[in-house]
Amino acid sequence: MATIFSRIIAGEIPCYKVAEDDKFFAFLDINPLVKGHTLVVPKQEVDYIFNLSDEDLAAMHVFAKKIAKAIQKAFPCQKVGEAVIGLEVPHAHIHLIPIQKESDMLFSNPKLRLSDEEFSDIAKAINSFL
Repeated sequence: MATIFSRIIAGEIPCYKVAEDDKFFAFLDINPLVKGHTLVVPKQEVDYIFNLSDEDLAAMHVFAKKIAKAIQKAFPCQKVGEAVIGLEVPHAHIHLIPIQKESDMLFSNPKLRLSDEEFSDIAKAINSFL
């Protein structure tokens, strides 16, 4: 059975897409910690990020770097934090989160509730800097 992320990539479940190439897909986290919180996933369905080949793992980080630079332009911040937890969805993914302080990365923080229009505007803003 395909993961929710594979179903998003296939277009079976809607998302707020930021970018994609032949191997990777970036879309907004539907339960964001802050505006601009984006997920980067490989199109290949792999549960554990360190089970990717060295080449794919490196390429995924290069793809994520481009997205992070666009996030930082769209949502000025100190840095874009990167987190890999991998327990909630069995499909490797990187969280890219604009941060002003370290505590902005705490996944126990309350999640934002955004409208469809806000999500769409955020995705367009990040994409405009790619």
